[in-house]
Amino acid sequence: MIQNTVPTGFLAKFVDGFSSPPHIHNVTYRAVVIRGLIHNDDPDAADMWMPAGSFWTQPKGEVHITSANSTNNVALVEIDQGPYLVRPPSEAFDSGERPINVDPSNIVWVNPQNLRPSTAGGVKLAYLWGSLEDGHSSGTFVKLPADTTARLHSQGSPFRAVVIKGRVQYRGSDDKTLEPGSYFGSQGSARHPVTALEECVLYIHADGEYELTLEGPS
Repeated sequence: MIQNTVPTGFLAKFVDGFSSPPHIHNVTYRAVVIRGLIHNDDPDAADMWMPAGSFWTQPKGEVHITSANSTNNVALVEIDQGPYLVRPPSEAFDSGERPINVDPSNIVWVNPQNLRPSTAGGVKLAYLWGSLEDGHSSGTFVKLPADTTARLHSQGSPFRAVVIKGRVQYRGSDDKTLEPGSYFGSQGSARHPVTALEECVLYIHADGEYELTLEGPS
């Protein structure tokens, strides 16, 4: 239960064998699997274990269960507005939204249109939700090949990045190595210099546009 009334992101860790009772939430949430195997669906649905890199949405008001089937299960969960409450199935309602469960094998990767230099190969983008237009919020995956050095430039709006796969070096006055589940972000205009120590995937939640600039091999 999250009482915050503002947009919130948090890491949820589930013990192996966890399975919730059927329930609903009062708000819609989005989630990305960072480690382990997680199932989220209608209580009568067959198990569909989502591995790391999977993405799902759970509409408000819809009855579902969440289960885990690994020794180390972690997911990033986001809500646009709180509080985030758990309610019994008797309070279910149809919000008009429908759930989405996307396995990594079904993620559609494309070449970023605004990548600089545009000839750089290997960097891919996957659009998950929202709009990349100015004034809108969006969620995307950014895939960086090993040894790729890049800058993520937020244009003045809140910008949040979570490492989903691989290790990233955040370069600055005090370099830090970021493992899966690590986070960096900014509230105003900022440049975030990163180097992929191995192939990595970042989940980017941006309010407005952001720019990805490659600097070449590290």
